[in-house]
Amino acid sequence: MNLKIKEIHIGEMLLKAVTERGLYEESICKFLRCSRLEVSDMYTNRNIDSELLLKWSKLLEYDFFRIYSQHLILYSPQANVITKNNRYPSLPKFRKNIYTHEVIEFLLELINTGEKTIDQVISDYGVPRTTIYRWRNKYLLKNK
Repeated sequence: MNLKIKEIHIGEMLLKAVTERGLYEESICKFLRCSRLEVSDMYTNRNIDSELLLKWSKLLEYDFFRIYSQHLILYSPQANVITKNNRYPSLPKFRKNIYTHEVIEFLLELINTGEKTIDQVISDYGVPRTTIYRWRNKYLLKNK
């Protein structure tokens, strides 16, 4: 995964995906119900409205929201434990183990290339040491 997750430029990613799939501007405009100029502007934007991003995700058959989820996993601070009095019942609850395959590859690549040590990955991303060793064993066995 060559994507630098810290620097999300969704417009560039959309343009790359459109180019890779060979989609015509006409069909994109029709699907999104917008003009060619509006589509061109979207390619230059770093951010995009969530409803519009959902449409792009459907059109390109790719979950662009996952990019933002991975960013949160890698770069947001660890959530504090919520006490019984501070629960947020209206918010959905997510599993703790939410590392995607792409995130695992990204972190292991940082370690394998020497860009970061295991201790730095543990400190920077809050991944438990045992989890990193489990990933390394699992993916080393797969690659043999």
